[in-house]
Amino acid sequence: MGCALSGTGLDPGKAAGDVNGPVPRSEAAGSELIASDSDPPLPLSEQQKELIRQSWVVLHQDIARVGIIMFIRLFETHPECKDVFFLFRDIDDLQQLKMSKELQSHGLRVMSFIEKSVARLEQEDKLEQLAFELGRSHCRYNAPPKYYEYVGVQFIAVVKPILKEKWTANVEEAWEGLFDYLTWTMKRGYHDAEQSNNINQSSHTKRRAQSGLKANQNAV
Repeated sequence: MGCALSGTGLDPGKAAGDVNGPVPRSEAAGSELIASDSDPPLPLSEQQKELIRQSWVVLHQDIARVGIIMFIRLFETHPECKDVFFLFRDIDDLQQLKMSKELQSHGLRVMSFIEKSVARLEQEDKLEQLAFELGRSHCRYNAPPKYYEYVGVQFIAVVKPILKEKWTANVEEAWEGLFDYLTWTMKRGYHDAEQSNNINQSSHTKRRAQSGLKANQNAV
């Protein structure tokens, strides 16, 4: 996914497998989740949904700190992501970034999206709509889909030490499955908005061409 980026601060010019404990996909894929643009991820099991809800109860107590650390790690591991954020693009000092009110606000918005996603685990139509519309909004701000999956990777890296012994391979697999789904759905939303924009631009260009042709004919 993600990236789960929201509008403010972006530059407008610019499923889980076996719950019995398989090797986490973030390790198997070189710590990078991959969501296919064509094949939907496997659905989460009821056990996995419950694991996500249980761990979120603990994480919710520290969401502001998780949001900040998640983005600092994101900019450390993928500095090119800063190009999407005009507010942070020219800040190279990570300590200065940690103190940024704008980054704190953006981190909280991303965590709010994750919270809403967890709350909709049993309402798949609402969860899909939430992620799909977020993907569409990313298209307006030119936040490329290639960044979305990085958010899930960094989220997992941050929350592992917070949950300590409560973090297991099964919990990791459950969260990976959720982020796979969110990323996949956001990409669908992005491409849907992109296609709509292309159609609208094509129609606008055609109307202008027809208007110009009509004006030339009247001038003859």
